[in-house]
Amino acid sequence: MIALRLHRSPASTLQPLSLCRAFRHAWLAVCLLFLAGAATVAHAAVSLLLEQPYGKLNIFAPAGHAAIYLDHVCEETPVKLRPCRPGELGVVLSRYDHIGGHDWIAIPLIPYLYAVDSVSEIPESIDRASERQLRDAYRQKYLLSIAPNRPDGRAPGGNWYELLGSAFDRTSYGFRVNSTPEQDAELIASFNDRRNIEDYNGAFRNCADFARVTLNRFYPHAIRRNYIADFGLTSPKSVARSLSHYAAKHPETGFEVFMIAQVKGELPRSHSNADLVEGILKRYGVPLVIVSPVSTAVVIAAYLGHGRFSMPRDPPLLDLAGLSTDDLSDLIVRPFPETAPILPQPTFALTPVPEGFLPSTVAAGAVRQVSLVRAGVAP
Repeated sequence: MIALRLHRSPASTLQPLSLCRAFRHAWLAVCLLFLAGAATVAHAAVSLLLEQPYGKLNIFAPAGHAAIYLDHVCEETPVKLRPCRPGELGVVLSRYDHIGGHDWIAIPLIPYLYAVDSVSEIPESIDRASERQLRDAYRQKYLLSIAPNRPDGRAPGGNWYELLGSAFDRTSYGFRVNSTPEQDAELIASFNDRRNIEDYNGAFRNCADFARVTLNRFYPHAIRRNYIADFGLTSPKSVARSLSHYAAKHPETGFEVFMIAQVKGELPRSHSNADLVEGILKRYGVPLVIVSPVSTAVVIAAYLGHGRFSMPRDPPLLDLAGLSTDDLSDLIVRPFPETAPILPQPTFALTPVPEGFLPSTVAAGAVRQVSLVRAGVAP
C-alpha cells in the first residue's frame, strides 16, 4: 500500500479568516472531504510486473513474463473481477496459454507471488518439493474450475502453475502508475463483459501484448510497438521501456518502481530480461558479425538508437514481510466455494461454559505495512 504524503503550506502563508465559527467548521469539513477524495484517487494504481526468465526458458526465450497488478481491483472468481473490499491487496492479471481455454486469469497478489493465502504463511525459503506442494494445494482449494484434476486425481498439465508462487522462481520489477476509480470500474466492466476465450499467440498476442493493451486503457498510446528495435514484436522489457519513457514526459502518472525479490532457497536464480534484438546480440553477436557484418551493424544501430533500456538499479523492495492485518484469509471473501471435505456432525454433548469463565487472549501478529518508495529509472 502506498502512503500518501500531504504537503502543507507554512503557517505564515495562511491568511486569517474573519468568518463565523459555523462557516469555519463547514469550510474545514469541505477541505477534509477533498483531501480524503484526493488520497483515494492517488492511492489507486496499476503496475506492470516485469518478471525475469528462469530455468531452461532463459536459453530460448530470455524475455521473461509480463503481468498487470491492480491494487484496487480484486477477483470474484479467477475469471471475474470486482472492486476490492477494505483490507484486500488487489489482483494480478496475466495471459498464459493452455489454462482452461481462457485468455486471462485473475489471481490475488499474495497467492500469485507465494501460492499461499496469508502473509503469515509465506515461506522464508523454498525447495522444489515445497513449491509443488504449495501450488497444488492452492489449485485444489480455489482453481479446480480452470485446472481440474486428472481422472487419476493428479494435477493437470498446462501452465496453471505459472499463476502461483511467481516469487519462488524469479525476481520481478514493478512499474507503477496512478489510476482512478473510474478507470478501474471501466476495466472491471469491460473484462467481465467480454468473452474470455484463449487467443494466445507467441508473436502478436502474448503476455506482453496483454500488458500493452491493458496499460493503454489507462494511458492511451503510452505503449507502442517498436518496429525498429523489436521488429514489431512486443516483449515485457519493451513495455517497461515505453511506460518509463511515457512517464518521464507525464509526471502526473506518479511513476514509481519497486522490486519483488526471489524467495531464498534451493531453486536456481532467475536471469535478467532481454528484448528480442538484445537477446540476439548477446547470444549470436559473434556469429552474426562473421556471417554478415553489415546486417549486424544495422541490428546494433537499431538497438542502441531505439531499444536500449537500463533496468532500475537498487529499487525499493515491495516488502511483504507484513501487511496491516493478522491474517489476510479472514479478509478475502470468496463467493465461490472452497474444496473442503464435509465433516460429520459431532455426536458428543457440549460442556456448558462455567459462569465467570474468561477466554484467553490470542496473540495477534505484528502490525505490518507495505510501502513503495518513489524511485527513478535510468533511461
